[in-house]
Formats: sequence, C-alpha cells, structure tokens
Amino acid sequence: MQISEKYSPRETESKWYSYWLENNYFHSKPNEKPPYTVVIPPPNVTGILHMGHMLNNTIQDVLVRRARMQGFNACWVPGTDHASIATEAKVVAKLKSEGISKSDLSREEFLKHAWAWTEEYGGTILEQLKKLGCSCDWDRTRFTLEPKMSEQVIKSFVDLYNKGMIYRGYRMVNWDPEAKTNISDEEVIFKEQNGKLYYLKYKVEGSEEYLSVATTRPETIFGDMAVCVNPEDERYAHLKGKNVIVPIVNRVVPVIEDDYVDIEFGTGALKITPAHDINDYEIGKRHNLTIIDSLDDDANLNSHGQHYAGKNRFEVRKLIAKELEEKGLLLKAEDYVNKVGTSERTGAVIEPKVSVQWFLRMSDLAQPALDVVMDDQVKFHPEKFKNTYKYWMENIRDWNISRQLWWGQQIPAFFYGDGEDDFVVAENFDDALQLAKSKSGNSDLKISDLRQDDDVLDTWFSAWLWPMSVFNGLLDTENKEIDYYYPTSDLVTGPDIIFFWVARMIMAGQEYRGEVPFKNVYFTGIVRDKQRRKMSKSLGNSPDPIELIEKYSADGVRVGILLSSAAGNDLLFDEELMLQGRNFATKIWNAYRLIQGWTKDDTKKASAADKQAIDWLGHQMAKTVTEIEDQFAKFRISDSLHLLYKLIWDDFCSWYLEAIKPGFGESVSNEVYEQTIVYFENLMKLLHPFMPFLTEELWQNIAPRTADEALVIAQQPKITEFSTEILNQFEITRELVAGVRNYRQSKGISPREAAEVFTNAESFPNTELIVKLANISAVNFASKTDEPSFTFLVGGTEVSIPLSESLDLEEEKRKTEEEIKYLQGFLKSVEKKLSNEKFMAGAPQQVVDNELKKQKDAQEKIVLLTGKLQTL
Repeated sequence: MQISEKYSPRETESKWYSYWLENNYFHSKPNEKPPYTVVIPPPNVTGILHMGHMLNNTIQDVLVRRARMQGFNACWVPGTDHASIATEAKVVAKLKSEGISKSDLSREEFLKHAWAWTEEYGGTILEQLKKLGCSCDWDRTRFTLEPKMSEQVIKSFVDLYNKGMIYRGYRMVNWDPEAKTNISDEEVIFKEQNGKLYYLKYKVEGSEEYLSVATTRPETIFGDMAVCVNPEDERYAHLKGKNVIVPIVNRVVPVIEDDYVDIEFGTGALKITPAHDINDYEIGKRHNLTIIDSLDDDANLNSHGQHYAGKNRFEVRKLIAKELEEKGLLLKAEDYVNKVGTSERTGAVIEPKVSVQWFLRMSDLAQPALDVVMDDQVKFHPEKFKNTYKYWMENIRDWNISRQLWWGQQIPAFFYGDGEDDFVVAENFDDALQLAKSKSGNSDLKISDLRQDDDVLDTWFSAWLWPMSVFNGLLDTENKEIDYYYPTSDLVTGPDIIFFWVARMIMAGQEYRGEVPFKNVYFTGIVRDKQRRKMSKSLGNSPDPIELIEKYSADGVRVGILLSSAAGNDLLFDEELMLQGRNFATKIWNAYRLIQGWTKDDTKKASAADKQAIDWLGHQMAKTVTEIEDQFAKFRISDSLHLLYKLIWDDFCSWYLEAIKPGFGESVSNEVYEQTIVYFENLMKLLHPFMPFLTEELWQNIAPRTADEALVIAQQPKITEFSTEILNQFEITRELVAGVRNYRQSKGISPREAAEVFTNAESFPNTELIVKLANISAVNFASKTDEPSFTFLVGGTEVSIPLSESLDLEEEKRKTEEEIKYLQGFLKSVEKKLSNEKFMAGAPQQVVDNELKKQKDAQEKIVLLTGKLQTL
C-alpha cells in the first residue's frame, strides 16, 4: 500500500505499541535460547519521567531490543521503588493539607493513607516509559514493597543478623529534621554557606581568666561537655587538669587534651559537644564524656536548651549570639564560609545526632565485591569508574540500615522486655515468640507481650536484592527463573548511585548466590543544559519529556538523546538534536516513498552501473555491521548510532538510491527493485532498536506480515566478510563524482549539462556508475586536452573537464593565478618548517610525515594549475 506523503508518529506509535503488547513480544519465559536479562533501576513509585530517565531507559531498550533480534531470550524486568523518605514526605504533606498530623495517626492508619497515595499516583512513570517505546516484560512488573519482595528483604535481614553481620548500637547519625529520619553518609550533600565564626568566652573556674573558643554553632553550647586543646599547644599547658564554665549554661566542664585539635585553627581551643558533632562524639568516647542532646527531632531546642526550649536551632543561633554579646561573653563574630551537610532528599541542613540504630557490618562483604570489579568479572563502562569504586570500597563504613519512618519494611526485631538486649530477630511474630520464650526463660510469654521495632529498613536494603528478588531468588533459591535469568547481563545506571546501589548489589549477589549479579555496568552521564547545569525541576531548565515526544516523536527523541551521549560523559541537551532525530525519520520515510513510487519492469535487466552500486552497498553494509558490533561490545552505543546514521543517510539515501534511480519516465528492473527492498529491510532491522516505531511501520508496509514475522522479533543481519578493495574503489568513485559536481557548482553550470572528461588514467573503477552519477558524456582515458579546462586530482589521477563555452575565460585566468599565488605562499611556509633542523630533530615522525605530505600535495597542485593557466 502506498504510504502517505507525511509520516504521522502519534498514530503509528500508539498502533504498534498496542500490537506488540497484544502479541506478547516483550514477555519472556525460560527456554532453550541463551538469556539476556536486564533489570530496570526502579524509579520512585511516585516519580514522573525526567531527562535522566529518558536517557537511561532508551539505552536499556536499545540493548534489549537488539538482543531480542540477535537470538537471545530477552527479559527486561520493570518495577518501582517504594522510596521510603520521598514517599512518606509526600503523604505527610498531603495529610497536613487536610489538617491531619502524622502523630495523630496510628501506624496502621498512616499506612492506609500511604497505600492509597501510592495506588493513586504510583506507576505513572511506567506508563510514560511505554510512550518512549520501552519493551519491558510488563507481566513481570515488581514493586519493592509488595508482599513477596518484602518477605525476601525480611528473610535477608534475619539471615544476616543470625550470621552476626547485623548489630544494634548507639552511633552518631545524620539526622534529617524535615524527613524526621536518619540518612546515610552517601545521602548527605555538602554545600558552601555563608555564616559567622563566633568567639566565645569560657571562664576558667576559680580565676578571672577566660579561654576563647571559636564555633559556628553557638546554639549547641547546651550540650558542651568539655573544652579540648592540643597537648603540644604551650599556650594552654597551664590549664591542664583545670575546668572552665560554659557561658549562659554555667556548667563546669574539664579542659581535656587530644591530638585531634588543630593548633592553627581558630584559637586552638575546641568546645566538645558529643551529641552534635561526629568528631566531638569520637573525642567524647575517648575521654568518657557524658552525652547531652539539646535538640529534638524537629531540630528545636529541648528542655536542655533552658529558656530557648521549643525554638528552632537557627532562630536560637541569632538570639544566643545577641545574649552572649549583652553578657560580655562574645569576643567577636567574623564572616565565615562553611561547608554544611544537607539532605539529598529534602535539602534540610543535617543535624548530627546520637541514636540507637541498626547497622550492617561491611568489611567482610566489601572485599569480595571489590575483587570481582578489579578483575573484571563485573566490567565497568567506562573503566574510569573502577578507581572511584575502589576508593569507596577500601574506605567503607558500616551501613546504617534503619530509618525512623513507617513506610517501608518494618525491622523484624521483637522486644519482650525493657532491657536493651531484651529482643529477638525473626521473620514473624510466631517465630519471635518461640525465640523470646527461649531467650528469656519465660514460657508464659504471649504474642501480645511482643513489640516490634518501630523503624523501617533503608530503601536501599531492599534495592540491593533487586536482581535476585525480582525472580524470587531468596524465597526459592533454586527456582527455574533465578537459575535461568541470573546473573543478569547488563546494568544501565548513573554513576551517582555507584555506592548506594551498584556496590551493594554486587555484595548481595556474592553473599547470597556466590556470583556477581550482572556482567557489565554501563554508566550514563548526567543530562545538562547548554550552560552545563544539571537539569532539575528547581532550576526550571528541564523540558517535559512527554511534550518532547509529542513534538518530535518517540523515535526522534530517542535518536536525539543518543547521538550525544557517549558512555560516562555528561550529555549537553540541545533541542536541536531532537529535531535532527525527527528529520532523520522524515529522510527514511521519504526514501521509502521514492522506492515505492518506481515502476517495475520484468523484462528490464540491471545495468552495469546498477550492479556496481548493488555490489558496493552490500559490502558497505557488511563493513558497518561489523563496526556496529564492535562498538556495542565496547558499550559505545552513541558511536553505533552514528555509524548507522551515516550508512542510511549518506550511503543508502545519498549515493545508492541516486545510483540506481531510474530516469524520468523510466522503469526499474525487478532485480534492482527487489535487491533494494532487501537492503532497506536489513537497514530497518539494524535501526529498529533505536527507532522501533518508524521501522515497524515501514516493515509492515513492505509486505504482508504474520505475527511471527513482525520486525520486533526479526533477526538482525549477521557479521559477514566484506571486500576492502571494493570499498576503496568506491571511495575513488565518490571522489571522482564529487570533483565533477564541484566543477559544475563552482562555475554555476547546470547539473543537466553533460561533461566530457579527459584523464591520464588507463581506467576508472565503476566507470559506468561514475558516468551516470556525474552525468558524463564521454571519458577519454590516457588522454589530455589542450582546451582551457577545470582540472582536479584524485590521488595520482589527473582529471580535466574542458570549460563550458559560457564561461568567462579572463575571470577563470584571474582565479587560477590567485590560487597558484596562495599555494606558493603555503608551500614556502611548509618548506621553511622542513628546513628547520631543530623541528626535524624534535618533532614526532607522524608530524614530519604530515608536513611532507602537505609539501607534495601543494607541489602537485601548483603543477596542475600552471598547466591549466597555459591552456587559458
């Protein structure tokens, strides 16, 4: 059927995505084929598509569709993450807008609201991925908080606890007062902020002497338990063993000595507040200091804050500075730029806080996970990220896995008494009761006597099991699916979660299955705007991906975003790239329309020029297929697309179709038409992973296809041998044709005016093809013309075209003289460089060779133009 004049992506995309789903092409079951498995980095359940998702999921889809078309049983598992902190914050905000406080609800009541929110807003992003063309196995969609996924998380916690790898203890944590939970070190973003450095007076007990102490946080003095100096600091040697009085608080605290204190910083005296600074906490432990926490969970001063109780920490900072000044306890305040830790999720300034938390020992898990990356059992693309990974793994700290939230997997620790150790860890209440009876020696305990820990597990504690848990690998360790699909093949993710997720998945895979969870990790870059700023909603510099799809088509956006996204390098987003993608689709559509419009003739034979073009393109396609395979093996997906883009736009559309195109009113031979369709089909097979909708539409139009013959499951061309000689010969053909066309263009001569050619060559490769493409009336081999002519070189071959009678010979003579003059000047500069002994002795051989080639080329052109000038 004749295709329409214009391509209509919206209609096409909807039609073919529905067709693919109806025919279950994306669904995978274990079979005799080799598996190709990809698990999606699960986006937040309440998230919406942004440019980072677009890049990441387009790359995944290209890999999955290509594997499917190369004979693999491709399985792409989609899903979403429950995102404890982000989702709970949204639910709390929604409830607040309705006049409901979380503190007024029971856990069960709050979770009902959270599930309702999730069901209403969750999963939007997965529907948006369908618009992009993602070929996920939607029957396998998982959610990290669904029952079977949670069951596996709890099972792993109990297992690790029983192995002695999980423990409970007091630690200094990063408290997010907005989300009201602790967060890991990796979730803290340090930002420079302008503040003040306050110099406070700490009176030495029993004397009139004052010790000056510098701090950026005067509001924390209510937790001061000591003043610390360096034991080598002679200024304070006389204070050893003495006490000082904390200003306003009037608490008497000791002067202690510790090597941690920098003699050069501030006054060399440091106030020690163990509850509010990680370094103070460590010093406090070494010197057995008491801990007084003067802030509540909202980062307001508590009862220890005396008359400031109930006020926010930043408000108190201003008020207390004023009070200190009024009481003569503030020496001075200087402007100071400080790096302040903020929460990645909420942006709130982090408050160090001592708290009872659950931790996972990382040292034993880290070494095997480091080894498999260093010896390339897991390959990083690009490889530079191995160094980042190595540094982190060698400096790893125990993982704080508990969060003070309700949305998430509740920690399976059950308390039966008031003591700190009066708890057991079990998968459920029934098992916990038996353990509690045994541990306590109290056989009268009932389930109602047990209280489960209120905290939930860090979201990443479920995500680190993802490649196994999506196949229920921790519930049934030898089920058919986990044995077939695991380890997965390739992981596509961002380098920003190399520690949060990638490293931890490798640890979990080693721990639970004794093998790596994936073979390759492809790190995408960050999508940035033209000013190199990271795209974000807050900056307002991120376009809506769905609007881009509607404007430029899904295929256009996919091509546009991939053309500029080399692995691991940031992508500078430019909407012009989307336009380039759309124009590429239009080019392909019009190329097929052109072919479709030709009249076929059973009796007509292919000409010599047709056969030469067909022969060349076959070898050119074979060469490109080999190069594409090599680029994919190196995860250079952008480079693969560039190769294919050139093959279609330049080689097929610009050269091949021009070479075989019948003249006006003429027909094309069946042989040529059928071979052209074969080539076009192969191009659609190669292009399908990048542009699935357009290619399926054209594929289905070429011939009637059954469901078993859809492009989505067609097999791509395999690597075959190609002739370098034939390809090199065509490059000469291309240059010869370009030279003749350049003659016409530079002289303003119509392409329809045939040209006669004289050459010193005995023959041309593809003579018939050159004659057709360049519109040549005759080729005079081994001949020279005495007429004024346009002459050019192709390698060592000289080609002359007698000038058209309509040309102004005097003007041509003037231009030729100017060109000779320019080349003589250029040659002089090159020869000066080559006569410089210092240059010749010190320059690399390749640089010298380049200069010698410039010299030779210039000399040959001058000889050629001098001959031309004589004929003029």
